Formats: sequence, C-alpha cells, structure tokens
Amino acid sequence: MATGRRTRIRVGLVFLLFVISAIAFLDRTNISVAGVQMRQEYGIDQIQLGWVFSAFLIGYAAFQVPAGWLAARYGPRRLLTWALVWWGLFSVATALVPPEGAHAILMLAIVRFALGIGEAAVYPSANQFVSRWVPASERGKANGLIFAGVGAGSGLTPPLITAVIAFAGWRASFYVCAAIGLIVAVIWYVVARDRPQEHAGVSPEELAHIEAGLPPAPAQERVAIPWRAILSSRNVWGLFLSYFAFGYVIWIFFSWFFIYLAEARGLDLKASALYGMAPFLAMTVGCLGGGVLNDAISKRRGLYAGRSGLAMVAFVLTGLFLLVGSRVDNAPLAVLVLALGGGAIYLSQSSFWSVTADIAGRHTGVVSGLMNVGCQVGGAITSSLTPWIAAQYGWVAAFGTGAAIVLVGTLAWAVVDPNRLIEPAADEGFGEAVTA
Repeated sequence: MATGRRTRIRVGLVFLLFVISAIAFLDRTNISVAGVQMRQEYGIDQIQLGWVFSAFLIGYAAFQVPAGWLAARYGPRRLLTWALVWWGLFSVATALVPPEGAHAILMLAIVRFALGIGEAAVYPSANQFVSRWVPASERGKANGLIFAGVGAGSGLTPPLITAVIAFAGWRASFYVCAAIGLIVAVIWYVVARDRPQEHAGVSPEELAHIEAGLPPAPAQERVAIPWRAILSSRNVWGLFLSYFAFGYVIWIFFSWFFIYLAEARGLDLKASALYGMAPFLAMTVGCLGGGVLNDAISKRRGLYAGRSGLAMVAFVLTGLFLLVGSRVDNAPLAVLVLALGGGAIYLSQSSFWSVTADIAGRHTGVVSGLMNVGCQVGGAITSSLTPWIAAQYGWVAAFGTGAAIVLVGTLAWAVVDPNRLIEPAADEGFGEAVTA
C-alpha cells in the first residue's frame, strides 16, 4: 500500500464513474437523435417511437432494486463491468432490428427493454461505491460529479450522433456507442476495487480519511435486507415520489427535446444538434453546482437544509422555467429558458443520492435502486404521454404538465429528513442476505 502522503484514488474512481454515467446517457439518448431517421425507415409515428422509449425505461425501472441487491452482494466493480458489456451488446442489437419485419416495433421495444436491464446497474452500483469510498462530508460533490455525466453524455449526444449519422448512417451511431462502452468496461475492471481497503494505491492517510467519514463497520458482514423498515420509511417514499417528478421532467428533455426543436420549432438537423446541447450543458453545470452547494449548506445549516432544502428550491425554479420557456415565441430564447429549467432541476440530483447513502448505510444500493424506480416510472410515462399531450393540446400543455408535476414533487421533498436513518432491526428482514 502506498505511503508518505494522502492519495486521492477515490477522486479518480469517482471521475471514472462520471465517465460511465456519461456513456450510459449517450447510449440511452442516442435513439432520440437517430429517431428522426428511424421513424422514416420504420414507418412509425411519434407515439409509436414513444413506446420504444418507454420500453427502455420499463426495463430500467424493473431492475433497479435487483441491481441494488447485486451491487451490495457482488460489488460495484464486477456489476458495472458486466453491465457495460451487456448494454454494449444491446446497443448493437438496436441497429440490427430489420425495418421490413412484421414485428419490427415489438423487436425494437424488446431490445430497448433489455438495454434498460443492463443500464439499471449504473447508479445503484455508483451509490454503493460512494457509501463505501466517500466520507459523508464529500458525498454531495461526489454525486454531483457522477451525475454531471448525465448532462455531459446527453449534451455530447446531439453533435456526436449527428456527425456519425451524417458520415455513416444512423446504425453506425449505435456501433460507436457500444465500442466506447466496451473499452471503458475493461478500464473500470482493471482500476476499480469494491472497497478502499482492497486498492493497492490507497495510502494509509487516505484510508484513514475515508474511514473517519463513514459510519462504524457493522458487526455482521451479512445481514438480511430490512424490507419492513425500508417500505415503511417516510423518507423512502418521499424520495420515490419526488424522483418520479424528477424523472417525468428530465425525460421530456432526453426523449423529446431534439425532436421538439426539429418539428415544433422548425430547426434543421444541424441547428437542432447545436441548440439541443443547451439543456444538457445546463444540467452538467447544475449538477456540479448542486453538489458543491449541497455539501456547503449541509456543513453550515445541517443536512435537511443542504439536501432537502436545496432540492425544494431547485424544483420550484424548474417549474417556473418550464412554464415561461414553453410560451416564448423566439426559438433561441425559448431554448435558453427551457435549458435553465434542465439546469435547475439538476441542482437537486446530488441530494437524492446523498440522502440514500445518508439514511441506508449498507443497504444503500437497494434503497437507491427503489428510489430510482420512481424516476424511471416517471420517465416511462412522459416518454409516451408527452407526445400525446403535444399532439392533442400543444407543446405548451406538455411542458405545463411537467411543471405541475415537479411542483408536486416539491411537497414530497419536504417530508424527507436525511437525519432519520433506516435501522436494520433483525426481526424486520425477510429478504436475502447481502454483503455490506
């Protein structure tokens, strides 16, 4: 083990999780850009394409809790490696679905559902990693950086996928994304470890710093999941409902914003790619800024103000930006205001994942996976409901619905107290044992 100075191995691994996060969103949002060409080749409308989008999110949501359990049982190193390989294969499979087949839409939906299963491992694994590697005082910044990958990956998607499509066609964009993921899978497996005690590069000083900021190690390595305590927790359901609202709004951007610019605002492919980056760049800035604010406010005013209070402010700002931006006639100004809505909601992202690590300890992967189900259910609904609302009532109504839902999510955040822990009482667990 390295000696003589405090190493920062945890920082490098958190940065690698940022890269994995970016690749995950590159792989899941590339279809939004390629969807313009896919709709023409497959002969489908926006609502049918929405079904394909929703299939991914249903698979993603369905496997959040199992992914959290697997992250706790087998560790984030192995699980994320398997996941990167899995979703690389199904990215390729997306491009191989023949458009002339009688059940082409069903096949696309099945492939995207399977892709969602693989990507379900990303954030429960990352949060399990954070709970083991990152002291509580640094978790806001760590989660802010990890989830900045969402904006970075989604922001890179329009120009990258547009360039690949222009050069080699829409199918090539899925091959490129798969190759990137497989390369990073190898890197992650080589450099990552499940615990700082297992990493040869961690100095005694860094290990002492990490351990000083973590709760005491449990007396038992294997304990039953306290399902009764988890499912009866006001914190857990507050997080679930608020993350549902979060997911409903962000998937308007991930699924439909590029198409909204091209078809509702009348922008061409290049202009849509340029303007389509704006919300995701704002999300990256919001996520990083939210992580810094999260830790700073928590240090000065306590965890409730830093986690829940910041998230409530972020949600209110998001609702206001969506209402105003959807009514602006000038396209560039509308993009700017809507982008601010995307940035504002991502001020809350580190709060979600920091709170689950705060309250759940060894069961962080399971609790964060359950919370993330809410986000993906919201996303699955908006992926199919938003184009229907837009077709029936217009895009102002579609964004207005998102604003109403996110303001309701503010109330759910109000009941979340990061100081209220989930206690794993021995008589509450009836699930499988996990490795803490």
